[in-house]
Amino acid sequence: MATVKLPPGHKCKPKARATKVLKFVTLYCRVPEGPDVGKPLQLRPWQVDEICRIYDNPCGTRRAIISFGRKNAKSTLAAILLLVHLCGPEARHNSQLYSAAQSREQAALIFALAAKIVRFSPALRQVIQIRDTAKELLCPELGTKYRALSADASTAYGLSPAFIVHDELGQVRGPKSELYEALETATGAQQQPLSVIISTQAPNAHDLLSQLIDDALASNDKCSILSLYSAPPEDDPFLESTIAKANPALGDFLNKAEVLAMAENAKRMPAREAEFRNLVLNQRVEMANPFIAKSTWESCGAAVNTEWGQAAVFGGLDLSAVKDLTALVLMAKLNGIWQVKPMFWLPAHGLEERARLDHFAYTVWQREGYLETTPGKSVEYEYVAQRLRQIFDRHNMRKIAFDRWGFKHLSQRLLRSGFSEREVADHFVEFGQGYQSMSPALRALESLVLNKKLVHGNHPVLAMCAANCVVHQDPAGNRKLDKARSHGRIDGMVCLAMATAMAEGKGEPERKYQMMVL
Repeated sequence: MATVKLPPGHKCKPKARATKVLKFVTLYCRVPEGPDVGKPLQLRPWQVDEICRIYDNPCGTRRAIISFGRKNAKSTLAAILLLVHLCGPEARHNSQLYSAAQSREQAALIFALAAKIVRFSPALRQVIQIRDTAKELLCPELGTKYRALSADASTAYGLSPAFIVHDELGQVRGPKSELYEALETATGAQQQPLSVIISTQAPNAHDLLSQLIDDALASNDKCSILSLYSAPPEDDPFLESTIAKANPALGDFLNKAEVLAMAENAKRMPAREAEFRNLVLNQRVEMANPFIAKSTWESCGAAVNTEWGQAAVFGGLDLSAVKDLTALVLMAKLNGIWQVKPMFWLPAHGLEERARLDHFAYTVWQREGYLETTPGKSVEYEYVAQRLRQIFDRHNMRKIAFDRWGFKHLSQRLLRSGFSEREVADHFVEFGQGYQSMSPALRALESLVLNKKLVHGNHPVLAMCAANCVVHQDPAGNRKLDKARSHGRIDGMVCLAMATAMAEGKGEPERKYQMMVL
């Protein structure tokens, strides 16, 4: 094989394995689209470095994550790598190769690019068969086969992949993907399987790709490598120098003028900024409108003074279904600042499993005292009632707002725990979760946070709830917290909003009755 000529500027010094891959790409692959279509593919320095990192890892790479902004030819790089494993130096006889995406259109994209590279390459055309309708590529001589899969098709159980490309895994919402799990757990029969994840970042910290990136950043697995091209959040997001940090192809095959125009649009229209930050700057930013920005929330993270004495205390209570989070948030004003004290409960039974499935640090929070556990498989209302009795005995409790759902089951437990009927009637206030109640409560809470009239001590469970909060707005501009659109639990913020409504007098209008005698 001829000597490969690499572009100047790459940082790595390719070893034997990466050198073979680089030679194959340079000699046999062609540009599939764009102004240079059909010409020999010229790798950029950063692409050379990525190939070296994957194939020259002393520990042997099991998973490679490459994350940068949109339109940096992620799918073309993925197509090149699958050809390397289909008929190139990394090919193994009779192996199965797959690309996985969340939609049929995205899945077809990598196949289409790989097929174009093959059709433009005289050498590859001789050894690879293209099946357009099945989205398959075959190398009969080696017995290797590639197929494109999508999440909206049947699942991938029963396969045995040696090489997988997960394209745009950042589109997966939540911590799990059936297609991802099916493919990743199907590699057990392979000696050296390789998964390559090429994607822009997911918007939420609890999404699958975010979990994988965070694990790689922690260096928990030497067989996992990460290349994360992301603009630092403290940088000016609209500067060209900032944009370049997340887009290695800027000014090359990524149109600089177009990207800078997008930056100007985002700067001019704040509603576009979150999308710009996520898709162009490759930052972990929720594109749905969050209730409170992370930086704004953290600005109220000063230590909480819990010596409340006889200060008036208000609260919000959110009762859980059988295994969910039960939350109580208390607040009292000291020296003009509302001090927030949250409490959270989960069943002790199955806590580690729930932490693993939800990808939240429940066990750590429990050990550190931020989360209480209750005996058994569910949060029993008797336990909550007893804790409320202790709180009432300690503090000058005025009002606790509660969601109407579930309270009928708690009220009898309160009486059995020592509350009088008068106490329950005077101190516990029904609070609806619709626009009528929530909109003024959210306005009041938002005002406290923006004006730094509230401190929460960066309580990690409450911070998780704050990060998950998404607001839904009706045509009249009224708002409520939307559990259906939120990614993860928001119970603590629901309680804080209700507690704020009690403290600031922003609850539902008092019902007035008029007696008529006929």
